[in-house]
Amino acid sequence: MTDSHASRRTLGSSDLQVFPLALGGNVFGWTADEDTSFAVLDAYTAAGGNFVDTADAYSAWAEGNRGGESETIIGKWVRARGNRSDVVIATKVSQHPEYQGLSAANIKAAADASLRRLGTEYIDLYYTHYDKPEVPVEEIIGALDDLVKAGKVRQIAASNITPERLRASLDFSEREGLARYVALQPHYNLVSRDTYEGPLQDVAARAGLAAVPYYALASGFLTGKYRPGTTVDSARAGAAARHLQSERGRRVLTALDEIATAHEAPVATVALAWLAAQPTVTAPIASARTPEQLPALLKVAELRLTDEELKQLTEASA
Repeated sequence: MTDSHASRRTLGSSDLQVFPLALGGNVFGWTADEDTSFAVLDAYTAAGGNFVDTADAYSAWAEGNRGGESETIIGKWVRARGNRSDVVIATKVSQHPEYQGLSAANIKAAADASLRRLGTEYIDLYYTHYDKPEVPVEEIIGALDDLVKAGKVRQIAASNITPERLRASLDFSEREGLARYVALQPHYNLVSRDTYEGPLQDVAARAGLAAVPYYALASGFLTGKYRPGTTVDSARAGAAARHLQSERGRRVLTALDEIATAHEAPVATVALAWLAAQPTVTAPIASARTPEQLPALLKVAELRLTDEELKQLTEASA
């Protein structure tokens, strides 16, 4: 394992230093119970990881859940380990069943609820989860700036936003001298490039934003475990398997297999390494239901693909 601090990257224009793989917290309290979640978090940090991604809505979709389960588990783990200052915690606002939307009042109430569940005095990185175009960017940025000034949030970021709204938000922050987005969380991976590449990536690049892509492994498809004729026991099997139906999905798997064999590396590591090498990308997000799934993800900190290999994957996924 490489020196974890040496592999850390600066998150955009912020003072946050993060491991090049963010650990997705969407599984905590859903497909991973509290004990397993603790084991995954322990293994991730033991390997040098320090960037944990969650949202106030995780995992309201699961039967019997209300939202906030992931934050609650992360909060209990941080308290049990006494490591709050060592971990960069990112969470999000707008989708919790009881805190819907991006009105100023809701942003502030949702942030306080997240802080309570996390058992902490500050959130390192606070995202607008899904943009709400009916709310003026001035209101959203104003509320986020208030949270920063109050010491409740260190840095702010956006997810699921149009290039136009992102640009307008950045312009308003700069004009008024208010807190400014430092990161963007787009849907981006080898088989889903269209939502990010183009105008949105251009805005991020010009503004010096760090991209922290979600669905980095396409719901597990890019781990290579989904093959023609195989059945995988996973809550996300349907979403992953549909990529097998496309010619692009099959082309990407073939290229991944070839490069993974050359490096004696897992397919998932190669898929993440391609993403980590793309312009603006600082740390892909991937989640692990068990500690056994982590090594393939963590190896992205060490694997460097050649220009030829990157080109091969880019062409296969075109």
